[in-house]
Amino acid sequence: MKKKISTFIKKNRKRVVSYFATNKLFIVFVLFAMIETVIIRANTIKNVLDYKPFISDLALIIIIGSFGFLFKPNKRYKYYRNWLIIITIACIINSIYYIFYTSFVSFSLLTTVTQIETVGDSLVEKFRIIDFIYLVFPALFHFIHKSYLNDNYYFYVSKIEKGKKSFSSTILAGVIVLCFTLVSITSADASRLVKQWNRELIVQRFGIVLYQGNDLVQSLTPKISSLFGYDEAAREFKEYYANRFKEVENKKNNKYTNVFEGMNVIFVHLESIQNYLVDLKINNQEITPTLNKLVKEGMYFNNFYPQISVGTSSDTEFTWGTSLMPASSGTVFVSYYNRDYVTIQKLLKDKGYYTFSAHANSSTMWNRNNMHPSLGYEEMIFKDQFDVGDKTDPRWLGLGLNDVDFFAQMQPKLEEIENSHEKYMGTLIQLSNHSPFAATDYNPELYDYFGKLDLTNTYEVIDEKTGEKTTKKDDYLEGTKLGNYLISAHYADMALGTFIDYVNNSEYYNNTVFVLYGDHDARLNKNEYVYYYNYDVKTGEVYEEGDEGYYDYNNFRHEINRRTPLVFWTKNKGVARKIKRVNENTMGMYDVMPTLGNMMGFSNKYALGHDIYDVKDNNFVVFPNGNFVTNSVYYSSSANNYLILKENVIIEEDYLENIKEQAEDILSVSNDIIVHDLIKKEGDNINIVEE
Repeated sequence: MKKKISTFIKKNRKRVVSYFATNKLFIVFVLFAMIETVIIRANTIKNVLDYKPFISDLALIIIIGSFGFLFKPNKRYKYYRNWLIIITIACIINSIYYIFYTSFVSFSLLTTVTQIETVGDSLVEKFRIIDFIYLVFPALFHFIHKSYLNDNYYFYVSKIEKGKKSFSSTILAGVIVLCFTLVSITSADASRLVKQWNRELIVQRFGIVLYQGNDLVQSLTPKISSLFGYDEAAREFKEYYANRFKEVENKKNNKYTNVFEGMNVIFVHLESIQNYLVDLKINNQEITPTLNKLVKEGMYFNNFYPQISVGTSSDTEFTWGTSLMPASSGTVFVSYYNRDYVTIQKLLKDKGYYTFSAHANSSTMWNRNNMHPSLGYEEMIFKDQFDVGDKTDPRWLGLGLNDVDFFAQMQPKLEEIENSHEKYMGTLIQLSNHSPFAATDYNPELYDYFGKLDLTNTYEVIDEKTGEKTTKKDDYLEGTKLGNYLISAHYADMALGTFIDYVNNSEYYNNTVFVLYGDHDARLNKNEYVYYYNYDVKTGEVYEEGDEGYYDYNNFRHEINRRTPLVFWTKNKGVARKIKRVNENTMGMYDVMPTLGNMMGFSNKYALGHDIYDVKDNNFVVFPNGNFVTNSVYYSSSANNYLILKENVIIEEDYLENIKEQAEDILSVSNDIIVHDLIKKEGDNINIVEE
C-alpha cells in the first residue's frame, strides 16, 4: 500500500513539474494578472485578505489563459500580452475612477469619454502614482518573453507539449476553481450581480474580472435588444403602481398644499455644496454667509440627501425632475435621454408655464443639449450664449464662466422672460465650485474683490519655564483638498449672494419661489475629513485613534456627511412667513418633486418619492448602491451593517428587512422604467388595486 502511494506521488509530481516546465508563460501570465487584481482591491475596497474575490479572479484568469494553449507556443505571447494589457488598463481606469466616484467604471460610460476634456483638471487632480503601478507587469512580461526567446524555450516546448490536451486540462482546472465561487453564491449575491446596483459590493464579492465581464454584458444587453426582459419588467411595473396609484388617490391635503400655486419657480443648482458648510466658521469667518441667511428666511431641509450614481450632477437633475432613481448602468442623460418621462418641467408646461435652463458650460456636457429638451425645457441657455472669453480671460473660472458673471449676465435674460411670460419655471446651474476646487488658480482677482477666505489658524503657546506667551500661525488647511474646497465654496456662496441681492433689490420676482439644492457632495476622500475633525487648533497637533479627543470619522459618518442643503425661499413676505421653518426629517432628491408638487398644485403618479409633509418621520431614502437611511438608522448594503442615528432606538430585524424589500422594489422598478420606457408603453395598462 505504501509503495502504491509513493509511486502515485512520484508519478504525479513528475506531471506537475513537467506542467510547470512547459507552461512557464501561462503561469507568469496568471501570476501577474492575479497580482494586479489584488492591488486594485487594495487600492479601492481594501479587502485584500478576502478569499472569495481571489478565487473568482483566479478561476476566470485560468479559464482565459487556457485558450492560449490553442495557439502554437511561439504565438502565445501575443495572446497573453493582450489580455494582460486589457487587465492592466481596466485596473488603472478603475483605480483612478474609484477615488473620484467611490465606485467602479462601467462600459456604458465609454459614451461619455468626450467629456474628459471638459473636466480634465478635475480628473488629473485625482491621479496618484500608485494608480499606474500596474504598468510594471506588462513590461516585466515582455522582458520575460525576450529571455525565453533567447533560451529557445518556445522551440523546446513545441517538441514535447500537446496544446489541445493542455487546453482541456487547464480549462477544467479553471472550471473546478470557479465551482468554489458558484457553490457559495447566495440568492442575494446573484440578485446584486444581475441588477448591478452596488458595483463596490460586486467587486468585493466576485472580484474585478467577473465584475467587468458582467458589466460588459449588462451594458450591451439593452443595446442588443430593447425587448430583453421586457415582459417581466412590465409585469413588475404594473404590479408596483397598481398599489402606488391607490396611495396617490387617497392622498390628503396638508398644511402646505397649494402654498406656491400660481407662483414662478427657479431652481438654483448649487454645485458641490454640502450641508455641513451651513453655519460653519473658520477663524470666525462664515464659509457660506449667503446660504446661512437663506436657511433662516426660508423652508430649510437640513437632513437632505442627493441620490447620485456615476452621473453625479446629471443624476441629480434627473432625480429631482422625475422622482425616479439614476440608471443602474451608465447615465440616463447619456444612454436613456430619449424616453418619455413625467417631469416637473412638463407638468408645469401643462399649467401654462414657460420653461428654461441656463448653464455657462458646454451644452454637450452630460448630453444636456439632448436631455434638457427631453425633460421639457423650451429654452436652453448654454455657454455659447454667454460672454465667456477663454482661460486667459478674467471672467473664466473653473470649467467656464465664473458664477458672478453668470448671474450678472442672466439678469437681463430673466427680466425678459418675466416680461414675456405670465408664468415660468427655470433652472440656473452654478459651475465655479466644481472639482478640483482650484478657483484661485484661475482667477485670483475675484477673490481680491470678495476678500479671500483666510484658513490660517492663530493660537498662543505658553513657555512652561518662562511663562512667556507666543502667538503662532498654522496654515493647517492651506493647500489641502478640503482647504481648497472651503475656499471655492466660499466664492460660490459669495457669487450666489450677488444674485440674491439683485433679486431683493429688483422690481421683479415678487411672485417667484427659489428652490436651492446642493447637487452632490465634493467627492473628497474620507482622510481629508479625518484630518480636519481631529486637528487641535490650540496645539497644532492631529489626534490619532486612541487619543483623548479623537473623533472617529468612520465610513458611516462619511456617508451621512454627503448631505446637501435644500431650501425653498422667496422674497414675497406673505408667503415667506407661511413657509419659514426647519424640517429635520430624512429626505431624498426623489422627494423634491412630490413635496414641491403639493405646494404648487401638480402631481406625478409615477413618483417614487413622497411629499415629506405626508410621510414625515416614516420616510426613507434609498441610494443606487442599495444603502438606505431613515431618521433612525443608516444601513450599508455592502457591509450588511447599520448605524443607529437616534439615541434609545432599538432597530428590529423586521424593520430593516421591510425597508430592504421596498428599496429593492424602488431600484428595480425605476431602472425598468428607464431601460424599457415603461411609462409610455405600459402607463395606461395599470389597474388600481381595490381594497
